[in-house]
Amino acid sequence: MLSGLNPQQREAVKYLDGPLLVLAGAGSGKTRVITRKIAYLATECGIDARHIAAITFTNKAAREMRERVSELLPGRQGKGLTVSTFHSLGLQILRHEAKRLGYKPRFSVLDAADAQQILADILKTTDKAGLRQAASVVSSWKNALLSPQAALQTVADETERQFALAYQAYQDTLRAYQAMDFDDLIRLPVELFRHHAEALETWQGRLRYLLVDEYQDTNGAQYELMKLLAGVSGRFTAVGDDDQAIYAWRGADVENLRRLTEDYPSLKIIPLTQNYRSSQRILRAANSVIRNNPRLHEKNLWSEHGLGDHIELLQCRDDRHEAETVALRISAHKFECRTRFADYAILYRGNHQARLFEEALREAKIPYQLSGGQSFFDKAEIKDLTAYLRLIANQDDEPAFIRAVTTPRRGIGAGTLEKLGDHAGQRHVSLFEAVFEAGFQAQLPARQLEPLIEFCEFINRIAGRAEKAADVEPAGPLLEELLAAIQYEEWLYETEDDRAAKAKWLNVREFVGWLTKKGQEDGKTLIELTQTVALMNLLEGRDNEEVDAVRLSTLHAAKGLEFPHVYLVGVEEELLPHRECLDGVRLEEERRLMYVGITRARRGLVISWCAKRKRGGEIASCDPSRFLDEIDQSEVKRSGSAQESGEAKEDGRRRLSALKAMLAK
Repeated sequence: MLSGLNPQQREAVKYLDGPLLVLAGAGSGKTRVITRKIAYLATECGIDARHIAAITFTNKAAREMRERVSELLPGRQGKGLTVSTFHSLGLQILRHEAKRLGYKPRFSVLDAADAQQILADILKTTDKAGLRQAASVVSSWKNALLSPQAALQTVADETERQFALAYQAYQDTLRAYQAMDFDDLIRLPVELFRHHAEALETWQGRLRYLLVDEYQDTNGAQYELMKLLAGVSGRFTAVGDDDQAIYAWRGADVENLRRLTEDYPSLKIIPLTQNYRSSQRILRAANSVIRNNPRLHEKNLWSEHGLGDHIELLQCRDDRHEAETVALRISAHKFECRTRFADYAILYRGNHQARLFEEALREAKIPYQLSGGQSFFDKAEIKDLTAYLRLIANQDDEPAFIRAVTTPRRGIGAGTLEKLGDHAGQRHVSLFEAVFEAGFQAQLPARQLEPLIEFCEFINRIAGRAEKAADVEPAGPLLEELLAAIQYEEWLYETEDDRAAKAKWLNVREFVGWLTKKGQEDGKTLIELTQTVALMNLLEGRDNEEVDAVRLSTLHAAKGLEFPHVYLVGVEEELLPHRECLDGVRLEEERRLMYVGITRARRGLVISWCAKRKRGGEIASCDPSRFLDEIDQSEVKRSGSAQESGEAKEDGRRRLSALKAMLAK
């Protein structure tokens, strides 16, 4: 169980005398510690696996952890173990305890677009920037566990006052829809446990030991949920790294690391500093940059992987030259070293930087995979199908009702829906329920009423079957029946050109295939899968198979990944660090972002910057990032347009000769 662990890792696995914080530097084997500790608890300490919960931040991390644990706890030994994201755990708690909070177990989980649409209706605006700001402010209040009334007491100006009033109306609307948003999946379990001691006691008994990964990324509500579940004795191991706290913009609070030491005076801290990923030069560069930040605890990463190549600082003429240079270098290096395309990553601060690299890679016939971009679940055809699933699970879900009843079109016009909305509003019932009320039915002629009743009766029939056990009504066949009944494929080909219709239908088939497989593997009904789908959408998507392609990614999206060779591009003032983050704690976070970028590399690291860059249609001069001067200069070599020298040219000639010799062979 403990073989292959270094002394610090072994100590972290075996420590059970109280709350534990493992400060795990980049590449220091934190997942190994968590998985071994789960196995150690289950086999050596008499804690049944069903009483252990490991909490991560992404579905991918949870899946990888589950796979590793299953190797250590084969068969029934790992039965009942909880390995999930914070939000999945919150969803699990709320499914069981919904009635205590005035919800039915089949509540809906709204995605960001639906939530923003509700705010748009409340604020009576279509201004996307304003709506994003409103959604962000409401989200931050929820993460800080502030009720609408409490938020109203904290507002600083009229705009915030309007947002606080909208927050109250938004919550009232969600409750009427029997729906929750992403933040509610953490906020409501905290509210539940604070006001229902018996519920807290039940869940503390069910989850007797917690292991929390990426602890530095927790927000206020997640911290409180962990504290409540862990109890006063602090039955937890938190694993995190203050040097990799890069998500303040989405509510993460690195201060939670400090709060641990205050809330748990007996907290044991074990730092992991041996890195199993990178060469010594890469780690020295990372250490020299991050030590310019104030830190909770000093730690110096080290490695047994040898000195490694110098880090190259590459100056380019402009952003197009930068993209072309990187593409050509990847092509030459791959040919020379017999590597795979998947061994290379191009990392940047902002998504807007990707376009030129995409062009250059396509020109060089290099396959690439873009992280981010439109989520599979944000595609219109997938949202159409999930609207049906949400409505089947929860007939009070108004946004789902409106989308499903109008897609495909079935002769139900805007006028009919307006009358339905007026009647439902006066009677304080859902749109779905209003369809069956005599008062509403009397307002419409038969030709308008019949399609509505037919639609709602169809949903009721499917809903009745979807509740049955997965072995009685498996999700796959039921989904196929749904698609055939609504004639979705035919509708696509009627409303789109053949090429677009075919692409959309293939996406639908992929989605149905994925849901069918998940239903079979997890034994989940269609109802249960619906809530899972909402979380998959919000937490980053389906299982992605690795392809042999260069990875293009923002630095934020690259955290947790590693590559043999990394090109860290656009490392200039006002880009990294970003122009809005040039002082105080925001600059510290930008420096942590630089640290994360450096520590993604195993063997090769090239950091590039441009003398000029196109901004807003104009060419602007650029300065190299201040972070480049913070790198220990003994670890770097410089090259590029301003650094051309006989030595650099000679190095180029040598590489060209080597390539020619290989071609000759």
